[in-house]
Parts: sequence; structure tokens; C-alpha cells
Amino acid sequence: MNPHLINEKIIVKAVHGTAELKKDFDFEFGLAGYLLSSYGKDRLIELYSRFSNGPGEIDFLMRKAIWRAVARSFGSSVKIGAGVGFKHLETFDIGDSVNIGDHAYIQGRFDGKCSFGHHVWIGPQSFLDARNLVIEDYVGWGPGAKVLGSEHIGTPANIPIITTDLEIKPVRICKWADVGTNAVILPGVTVGTGSIVGAGSVVREDVPPFAIVAGVPARFIRWREGREKAMEELGINES
Repeated sequence: MNPHLINEKIIVKAVHGTAELKKDFDFEFGLAGYLLSSYGKDRLIELYSRFSNGPGEIDFLMRKAIWRAVARSFGSSVKIGAGVGFKHLETFDIGDSVNIGDHAYIQGRFDGKCSFGHHVWIGPQSFLDARNLVIEDYVGWGPGAKVLGSEHIGTPANIPIITTDLEIKPVRICKWADVGTNAVILPGVTVGTGSIVGAGSVVREDVPPFAIVAGVPARFIRWREGREKAMEELGINES
């Protein structure tokens, strides 16, 4: 091995975030409509299991069709990986060019809200408590990263914690943010525009726009270069 190549950095162009949007074919919309009218939402969710783990083009097409038929809204050029699971898909709003990696799980609630913006990338084996979750445009979500949207209140102390009331708190991942591999976002947190959450971090407090945080618990590391200009161009106030 050439020792001069051991620490050499290789920079390549981004793929998902820069790809031109390609509208889905008309027959895909027709297929989703046909499935919905023929089966209804409940039976379609049962049918999903037949195609959820397959790697083939038909499996991929049917996953998309079922999501489009059941979800509250569903964009074009969406990729649903093998083994992706969900609960209460009917509460999901999915934008254009969303990629959901293999074996991710998205847990909604019957009266909840789950919204993914455009050009969102969700890494494989992620877990998202999506009972009150908003992920805005151009967000990167690292493999294995998790978001938790609820916690037991823990009172009174003379009963098991798991039997105490559950408080659901909204989580928002603002546009352009990047959440690192195996990071955990805790209930009630807002991750600000353009911020970076380091791999393996546990985020329990709001992250300011264009900040870099890391650690357990996550702490402020530094501001991203060019923050002031970006804040001004986007009209984001310091407060």
C-alpha cells in the first residue's frame, strides 16, 4: 500500500441532494388509485407485507404504490427501501425525492402528524417516532439515527414508570440539517436550520441554526463557517 494514500481525502459530488426531480409515470398514480379502490387502506397495509422485503423492481413499485394509496400525501421520485416498516401510514405527508433506507421504521399515531419535506434522506435501520414529527427539506438522517417523541411522566412514584401517562412532544428537524449516524433526538427538540448533529450524539435541547453539536449529552462545538451570511440570506434572527 502506498503510505501517501492512507489519509488521502476523496471528495465526490453529492447524489441524492442534487438529483433532478423526475416525475413518476402516470401509470404509477393509476396503480395506486386502483389498489385503493379495490382493497381499501386496511387491506392494502396487509398486502404490503408481501412486497416489503423484496429487492426486485416489482417489490419496489408495489411499496411505492401502497404508500401513495394510503399516505395523506405522497410525492414523486420517492424510494422505499426493503424492510421499511411503519405504523399509521395514513398520517404521513411525504414530499418529492425522499429516500427511506432499508429496514427503517417510522412509528406514527392515529391522531398524529408525520411530515417529510422534499429531498429528505433517511438512512438504513433508522427509527423515527413520528407521532408529532416534522422533517423539513434537504435533511440528511444518518443510518441508525433515532428520534423519540414521547416520554412517561414518571409520577406518581409508587407505580411502575411504564404505567404512568405518556407525554407526546413535537420534534422538528429544520431544513438543511444533518443528523449523524446513530444519533438520538429526544422529545420536544428542534434541530435548527443547517445545523449538524455529530454521530452518536444524544440531543436533549434545541440546536441553534448552523450550529455543530456533538456528545452525550450533545454540546455546542462551534458555528458552521458562513453562518452569518446564511442567516442573513434566509432571514433568520439570532433570537
